[in-house]
This record gives sequence, C-alpha cells and structure tokens, in this order.
Amino acid sequence: MKPLIRAVENKLAGLTLPVQVRLPGGQVIGTPLPRVRLGFSRWTGVMAFATGKIGAIGSSFVEDRLQIEGAMRDVFAIAADLLPGTPVSRNALRWPGVIRKARSLASHSLERDAQQIQFHYDVSDDFYALWLDPLRVYSCAYFRDPKLSLAEAQEAKLDHICRKLMLRPNDRFLDIGAGWGGLLLWAAEHYGVDATGITLSKNQQAYVQRLIDERGLHKRVRVHLRDYRELDDSQRFDKIASVGMFEHVGQANLGAYFNQIHTLLAPGGLVLNHGITAGGLGATQLGAGMGDFIEKYIFPGGELLHVSRILRETAGAGLEMLDTENLRPHYARTLWAWSDALEARVDEAREVLAATHGASGAERVLRAYRLYLAGSAMSFEQGWVSLHQMLSTKPSDFPSQEAAKGSQCTYPFNRAYMYI
Repeated sequence: MKPLIRAVENKLAGLTLPVQVRLPGGQVIGTPLPRVRLGFSRWTGVMAFATGKIGAIGSSFVEDRLQIEGAMRDVFAIAADLLPGTPVSRNALRWPGVIRKARSLASHSLERDAQQIQFHYDVSDDFYALWLDPLRVYSCAYFRDPKLSLAEAQEAKLDHICRKLMLRPNDRFLDIGAGWGGLLLWAAEHYGVDATGITLSKNQQAYVQRLIDERGLHKRVRVHLRDYRELDDSQRFDKIASVGMFEHVGQANLGAYFNQIHTLLAPGGLVLNHGITAGGLGATQLGAGMGDFIEKYIFPGGELLHVSRILRETAGAGLEMLDTENLRPHYARTLWAWSDALEARVDEAREVLAATHGASGAERVLRAYRLYLAGSAMSFEQGWVSLHQMLSTKPSDFPSQEAAKGSQCTYPFNRAYMYI
C-alpha cells in the first residue's frame, strides 16, 4: 500500500485547496486544517482518488463507502484538480460509434424511455420543490441582468423563449417535455396561446393538471402523459418548444424526433429546441467515469451530442435553422443556485425523500443529487458540456408578407424583436 499512499500524498500536494484524507486503516494524511475531509472505507476508493476517476469516487460517496465533509463548491474545485486531463473526447472512432448507435436504439423504446424519465423526474415532487424556483423550472435560467435572482432569471428564460417563438394570442402551441408546466402556463397566461404539453412523468402530469384546473385554464391548456412518437400526425401547431428534451431522445432516434416535429409544425411555423450539448465533437458523455455516474444514478439513457450534430439532424428533417444561442455560463450559474439551495436544506431533503424511499434509500438519492448538481455546475463552467437554444422553421411554400423579402416564415431575420 505504500506506493498508493505516496500517490495520494502527491495528489494532495498538487491541490489548490487543503484536503485531509482518512485511509481505510485509520491513517490520516494531508493538511491538519483542511477545507475538505475525505474518509475512505475501502482501498478501491483510495485508488480512484489517486488516479482521478471522479465517477468512481462519486459512487463511493453514494454507496456510503466514502464520507465527505466540506462545501460542495470546494469539493468540486478539488475534483477538477484531480482529473488527469480534460474529460471531453474530441475524437470519435467509427466502430465505437456503431456500438453507441446500437445501444442508443435499444435504450430508447417507448417503454424504456417512460421508465427512464420516471426514474429521474418522479423521485419526489416535494424534493424538487426544495431547491427549484417557485415555478419549478428545471432547466437553464437566463440571467438577462446579472443581478437577477434565480426565480427572476427563470421567468426571464420563459419570456425569452416565448419572444423567440413570436407567440401570439390563439397560436397553437406545443410544449414537448412540459415538466412542471412553467413554460406551458407562462405561454398561456402571458401570451394567450392555445397550449398543449406532453410529458412521460406521471408526477409532473398530475401536478400540471392541478394547476390548469385551479387557474381555470382547461379550455385552452391541456397536458398529456404521452411520448412524442404517440402524437397524432394530423395535428398542426404554429409554434413548438422542446426544453431539456432532446438529451433523452438518443442519437439513434434524433432523425425520427426532428421528422416528427417537422410533421407537427405548420408551414412557416417556428420551433425552439433548448438542450444540453456535448463539449466535444465525438463525446456522448463525460470521461473520468462522470458520464457513467450520471447514467447510473441520475439520467439513465441520457445522451449528449455536439450542437453541430443537433443542427445537422434539424436540417435533415427539412427544418431551417434561424438562430442559435449558447447559454452555457447561464446554466453553470443556475446549477450552482440549485446546489446551494439543496445544501442549505439537506436535512429537510433527507426527511422528504425518506417518506418515499426509506431512510437508506433517501440518503442514497440525496448524495447522488448533491454530487450531480455541483458536478454539473463545474462541468458547464469548464466548458465540458454546453447549452444551446436553436430556433428553426418549417419553410412555407409561399413568401411571407410580414417579414424580410425571401422569408418563408414570420421570422424577421434580425434579433431586435427578442429584446424589446
């Protein structure tokens, strides 16, 4: 064990923050005045620390083989130091790509997608309510003004999307992956649209239906427990939004997904896709075991693709890209806000989760989410993953009389209208 202990000591010497490590036999190494304390019960965890396998370290924490004392912001500053290099692969090999596509196809049947979405989003509504904003918007906020609070920035994001889509009263609006209804209800109440939302989360569908009933919106707002592949192809929508959705579709189904959007969108209509994208051209998940951690504990079946791949699939479906905006730093700030909120209410979160998961299950879920939120925030800060909003249209056969000459939609081909 002496070589391994020396390797850990060398790692500790190179960290930007003081750390103390307790080894399985009880030996303590590192600074006597640490910002973070790590207590390993197994040598496999110590090996993961020495080799920078962040995902394995995270699994040790979730499975109660590692104790962590310290702020999550400090913990992940140390995690970044431990990495032997960038966790983003910039080169994709052809054969592994074939394997990934086959795996993607197998992982995204109607039944599997429903199970995977419910695994994440049906953890506990009360748990999410502890650290999300009052509208429960579970996606990247838009800090239009740096002084905005998280709640204000989420409202700004909802309005930013509605403005980009040029929503008008009585527009037929579809929200694919409606979550807890933030965008669906914002569009209906502030822009007067006729709104339809779909989700695969039973908890979310029930929650949004209650809000619709309470607000008397049932005549022009509806939410269905439905997969995008099950939507009636004869329906047409003037505007479509997909927020935090295409990450769950899988690369094998992206073509079908965008083809379905093309079918549902009225000629000249607008669609906005808002989602997490990979930092590297060939990456579908983060290296150093971080992607494996998220797959196991947080988002089973989730796949990340570079924005260029998303835009290629968009174009392949016959949709014309109009505007693409990178909001990566906004998501880093959003995730840190969620992480800080959860850290401030850890004891409450443990009690809430215990009601549905039992004491041991609650601790496991809580530890996974603490790592997931802070680790994701760090990943967006570092540029390992990104966040894009992509506005597209289904070109009409007839030139628009409302926009620029040659336009085949109502988009004015300038951004001024978004910021009025």
